Amino acid sequence: MKLNELLKLCKKDDIRAQKELYNIYKDRLFVLSLKYSRNREEAEDNLHDSFMVIFTTIKKYKGKGSFEGWMKRIVINKAITSFKKQSKFNVLINEEITEDVMVEETTLDQISLQVILTAVQSLPDRYRMVFNLYQMDNYTHKEIAEMLDITIGTSKSNLHRAKVILKENLQKLNVNSKNGSYGN
Repeated sequence: MKLNELLKLCKKDDIRAQKELYNIYKDRLFVLSLKYSRNREEAEDNLHDSFMVIFTTIKKYKGKGSFEGWMKRIVINKAITSFKKQSKFNVLINEEITEDVMVEETTLDQISLQVILTAVQSLPDRYRMVFNLYQMDNYTHKEIAEMLDITIGTSKSNLHRAKVILKENLQKLNVNSKNGSYGN
């Protein structure tokens, strides 16, 4: 079934169409949800909540822009909302630290995507959120600051700190991988 036909049926609350739409997009949106979550369970909860929002607000989607992009924004916003509810956003306020942190490409080539995802998930919440919004989903520091109710400088500082932590962790993983393990 074509996407336009599927969307029309979903707007009419057709359960079969909703199930088909879910099956088409669940894997892609789950990967996105994983990026913003501490673990699989949190990602699954976020995905479930996101699809609830998608199905209850699908009538508002007017066909302008990418439908998948519309759903991705819902997943990201749901993750941010969940994050704000779970903890107070303790910010790092060193706005002077903004230089870029580089991770050697040879290091990344030797580490699996799953290990990198695990390293990102293990970041403290505030750093993980800023890192994913900026690095993975191409939001600007201004947009991130507005979404998370922080300053632009804090966004930059949190991104820098996330990169430092990731670099340290990935270097440790690289050393461990040469010894035959990934630090488990």
